Amino acid sequence: MVEAARRRGGSRSDDRRSADQLFDRELDHLPPEARWREWMNRVEATIFAASEPVGRETLGRIVGKSCSIELMIDDIREELRGRPYDLVAVAGGWKHLTRPAYADAIRSAFGTAAGGSGRAVDLTQSEVLVLMCIGYFQPITRAELSSFFGKEISRDLIGHLRGAGLIASGPRSPTPGAPYTYVTTKAFLLEFGLDTLRALPDFEALEDAGLLSKEKLLAGDIMPDFSSSHQNADVDVEE
Repeated sequence: MVEAARRRGGSRSDDRRSADQLFDRELDHLPPEARWREWMNRVEATIFAASEPVGRETLGRIVGKSCSIELMIDDIREELRGRPYDLVAVAGGWKHLTRPAYADAIRSAFGTAAGGSGRAVDLTQSEVLVLMCIGYFQPITRAELSSFFGKEISRDLIGHLRGAGLIASGPRSPTPGAPYTYVTTKAFLLEFGLDTLRALPDFEALEDAGLLSKEKLLAGDIMPDFSSSHQNADVDVEE
């Protein structure tokens, strides 16, 4: 029976490979302009149908070897000028997202912000600051976060961020006790419209703009009323 199941599984794999081989990526029979247009249609349809950002490797399966994915995306985005949505590089791939100008209209219609999955997560200002700190200094332990802010970061706060899918456990710290560290997730990139962590605002730029002081952050002086603010100043983030 096991052998029969293995043969059936192998047969399905063979069928998939056979179907993949029959799929015409190159479209050599079409003139260049028609070929490019068909590739554009394939790329846009695939991204439109996906629930998650679509990466380069996936798109490479549906277009010819000579196709530049970046130029393809540029052409699609050019055609979307003036439309209420765009093709955005986010979380290591591309995704259709509505433009920020229409967030209020979408929120009024559905109660969610543009591009969200439909379930709102309320983050306090304190949680947003902790999330920002994890984003810049990951992997980082809860104790290190507490030392940054000069006050203990509760397990409940970390649990809320984990429950929202915005952070996850990272590698164990080499410090005594080997505590867990925390890192941001792909959902974090998606929710904040970032392609990679390198897209986070430069620390020096934030300091120059007077929005953040690394010295104050490291000294635990970024938010003197941290504990009281944890109960206030809700910020809506779409999960």
